[in-house]
Amino acid sequence: MSNSNFVDYVKIFCRSGKGGSGSAHLHRDKLTIKGGPDGGDGGRGGHVVVKANPQLWTLLHLKYRKHVFAKDGESGGASLRTGAMGEDAFLEVPLGTVAKDAETGEVLFEITEDNEEQIIMPGGRGGLGNDHFKSATHQTPKFAQPGEEGQEGWIILELKLLADVGLVGFPNAGKSTLLSVLSAAKPKIADYPFTTLVPNLGIVKYREDRSFVMADIPGIIEGASEGKGLGHRFLRHIERNSMLLFLVPADADDIANEYQVLVNELKEYNPELLDKERLLAISKSDMLDEELIEEIIPDLPEIPYVFISSVANVGLVELRDAIWRMLSK
Repeated sequence: MSNSNFVDYVKIFCRSGKGGSGSAHLHRDKLTIKGGPDGGDGGRGGHVVVKANPQLWTLLHLKYRKHVFAKDGESGGASLRTGAMGEDAFLEVPLGTVAKDAETGEVLFEITEDNEEQIIMPGGRGGLGNDHFKSATHQTPKFAQPGEEGQEGWIILELKLLADVGLVGFPNAGKSTLLSVLSAAKPKIADYPFTTLVPNLGIVKYREDRSFVMADIPGIIEGASEGKGLGHRFLRHIERNSMLLFLVPADADDIANEYQVLVNELKEYNPELLDKERLLAISKSDMLDEELIEEIIPDLPEIPYVFISSVANVGLVELRDAIWRMLSK
């Protein structure tokens, strides 16, 4: 998934269709000069619908689609014929998409299930034909109801990746390397900060026929919750992960402190993130001997941990086992 092809935020102007007018027709044929009302109802205006498409992984296809208009309903006709409904306009999105009102920021709904559909702007109702207005005292009404106007406004679609495990760490902690070793994903890897500018997903196989999805989230820096660095743009992707895998390199000045800074940034962004299962992986541990590892352990935070090296293939089996145990709870 190249950087230019990953889009997780779009703002679109939507307009639903206007309802068709009811008909004020009076029945006429060769045997009837002055018949009663037989005007049909107008058709409903088209809805603007957000629909899940499990084949999509990004909002790229909507990046340049700035206006979405549904069709108007058609007017009713004679002989109680109801007008045709306006054609709905569909916005296909990947699973994990959140729809918001652009003006208020209110979350309208989230798309989380295959082929789920949500109406984001309902079409206007069709007007009633004059047949609805006849009565004993008014047998030939010559009026009908106009159709309702549709709705319009700006909406925001945001993608939050759906993954079992979210990798959390500072830039250069080794998240992309770990993902590339555990899965078939091919993230960009280099020895400088913010190599990863977009989230990467990988499917990690676990024994026999089991597997889980891991997301490499771009590196967090201190102050990310306030918008520094890549800030809010990617912190939201962590919200949907079932568990969080914190990655801190073995050559860090203070492993426990780096872990705490990461936890604080998540807490500032969304305190509910701390309710997720957490696992600490100390990466690049091929640089450590057994004596150093024994010295480090007493100072580690009080959560499950494992020492790993993606390059030397150390501790990766234990890491998979620990992740699977947490996911199975």
